[in-house]
Amino acid sequence: MTQLAIEKISLIAKASAKLSEKVLARKCETSLIDYASYVWPIVEPSIPFVKGWVLEAISEHLEAVSYGHIKRLLINVPPGFTKSLMTDVFWPSWEWGPLNRPSLRYVCASYSNHLTIRDNMRCRNIVVSERYQRLWGNRFGIDRAQFDKVKFGNNKTGWKLATSIGGVGVGERGDRFIIDDANNTMEMESETTRYTTNMWFTEVVPDRLNNQKDSAIVVIQQRLHEEDVSGVAISRNMGYTHLMVPMEYDIKRHCVTVLGVDELGDEVKWEDPRSIDGEIAWPERFPPETILQLKNDKGPYAWSGQYLQSPAPRGGAILKDEFWQLWESDKYPSFEFILASLDTAYTEKQENDPSALTIWGLFRDPNKNPKLMLIHAWQERMALNDLVVKVIDSCTVDSRVVSHPRFPVDRLLIESKAAGISVAQELSRLIGFTGQFGVELVNPQKQGDKVARVHAIQHLFSEGMVYAPDKEWADMVIQQAAVFPRGSHDDLVDSLSMAMRYMRDVGLLLRRDEHSLYETSKLEFKGRTAPLYPV
Repeated sequence: MTQLAIEKISLIAKASAKLSEKVLARKCETSLIDYASYVWPIVEPSIPFVKGWVLEAISEHLEAVSYGHIKRLLINVPPGFTKSLMTDVFWPSWEWGPLNRPSLRYVCASYSNHLTIRDNMRCRNIVVSERYQRLWGNRFGIDRAQFDKVKFGNNKTGWKLATSIGGVGVGERGDRFIIDDANNTMEMESETTRYTTNMWFTEVVPDRLNNQKDSAIVVIQQRLHEEDVSGVAISRNMGYTHLMVPMEYDIKRHCVTVLGVDELGDEVKWEDPRSIDGEIAWPERFPPETILQLKNDKGPYAWSGQYLQSPAPRGGAILKDEFWQLWESDKYPSFEFILASLDTAYTEKQENDPSALTIWGLFRDPNKNPKLMLIHAWQERMALNDLVVKVIDSCTVDSRVVSHPRFPVDRLLIESKAAGISVAQELSRLIGFTGQFGVELVNPQKQGDKVARVHAIQHLFSEGMVYAPDKEWADMVIQQAAVFPRGSHDDLVDSLSMAMRYMRDVGLLLRRDEHSLYETSKLEFKGRTAPLYPV
């Protein structure tokens, strides 16, 4: 082969390589998932890139943010779904280079800044790599004066800052505020920590944007509690597009989101591609045997929150919703004792818990076994005087009021805390010696903490002794009990456990065999009684 032929072949090879690079660059510039596949070896050289529809879904939603279709994005996906790499590493470097928007600024926060620093270094490694520079190095240069692990920038005024919850400086504002794991799993049960984190999320973060019209906030995490950052964003209707992917498909929580509009003005939607209940999200990475092992290792709480994106196991944690017996008849049984139980809040202010009342009727089945029926319930924030009036109305018979089954209450239990004592005193003043119902202050804390008290009465539910009608107010109680102790409120649960424990302690809510033993024990010889007057 002549030298001329060799040179011609070399030129053809170089031209082909440049053409391939251009094709590759164009592919990456129009697809975040393809870009992620391209730069993956820079951050994970020993682990192969595994594409799946979940990664594509995350990419499509982040692209929608880039193109201005989504301004608030909430993503809930299980651990191991490449959420941090996609959101805090690949996406910023994609917007700077392939999307040619190097002026964008990113504030990236987590419950601990070591996580955001880790991802800052990964992102920085991508930007300075030969693989990245070869295709997009001509679009911006590195700012050597601002290039450390906490904050690195470019010569087009763009930068990326790693910080933590509460650690954002007053002067720092970004075009993208990325919150990756705002809540620490190990501190999720701390009400103080949750309150501080949520206050930061609602009162600080919205002000840390460069442009309220065009800048975006992206939150990505697993669900850990009903009052985690995700729960706040959802419950307060803060305008977040919610991408929720449970490891096992739940047909009752089928996820559909809007990614934007097409040329004709029609909505472009994304929806979970699964249709079979329990279908695994990413079997290529998490096959059935791995899922089984994870379930066993994590336990029901962690599995439900972190992997199913539900802060309590499906069907409930301690008091499963399936434990409740449905009372289908419009006619109620004959009750031999009716008990009301009141859990009081301290004030009517919205940030405090509501007061809650549950009313229970004790009846017997054909075999004379005791059963308990939930016959009324409510929870509401109100001032003391209004609370007293509502309690009296709920516990007495008035034919003019038909909001719930009206049964005269025999006894009202009130927790003996500060507000409860005040309510009891006011009730005693108003009803006096009318005999309408008795009021009794009780201290449930003597029986352990809230969780221990619910565990103590769990068997009443699991043995089918507790009934509820098909009513909206009853469903409110059932749902709050189902997510306890991970729910945002537990006032109805406190009322419930106080009532049931009382009935157990006074011998009313006992099975026939237990009741027989209870009566026998009362007749047992207690020892010789000392004479009143010694002889």
